[in-house]
Amino acid sequence: MFNFFEQPWTMLGIAIIVLFAILTYRSLVPEKRRWWQLFIPLLITAAAFGTDALVKTDPEKIQAAIGTGIKAVEAGDFNTAQSIISRDYRDSLHRSKEQLIEHIQNELHTNAVEKAKRTNLKIEISGNEAKAVLFMRVKLDENSGISKSYGIPQFQLKLDISFVKQNNIWLVRGIEIRSVNQQQVRWSQVR
Repeated sequence: MFNFFEQPWTMLGIAIIVLFAILTYRSLVPEKRRWWQLFIPLLITAAAFGTDALVKTDPEKIQAAIGTGIKAVEAGDFNTAQSIISRDYRDSLHRSKEQLIEHIQNELHTNAVEKAKRTNLKIEISGNEAKAVLFMRVKLDENSGISKSYGIPQFQLKLDISFVKQNNIWLVRGIEIRSVNQQQVRWSQVR
């Protein structure tokens, strides 16, 4: 479904059409010209960018949570990572949020992430739950264990992430690794 709050461009297009209509009206009926008429398209433009900036939709909140998680992994900031994970987190390997954080801490201790970049994201929302398929490129530090052992400092990941909305905040409920460099992988294989 189309949502005006997700992007300002439709209202910006409307503002341009209104501007042309006002300019046409002012040229056809010069005795009705008023200085304030030119502010109408400016108000529509301000409303377009204002609503985009002030109103965050559910897909935008999910994208922000994913961005926060990626930055937390890059920085090794586990407090921030914990803030976007639900208390009832569970996946095929980790039975709790604490187990996931411990696993990530251990992995990042020996395999520091230099850069992580989202390359594609698909989100499906159903009520207070959402599923996201995240494709990303990860570059490890050249001194990391994986880089030294396998000579692969960079790889592509595909993750399935489930979210739950709690108190109007989208939190990660589960993460499943689906592929590394287009090869199917499970959590138990990256241990």
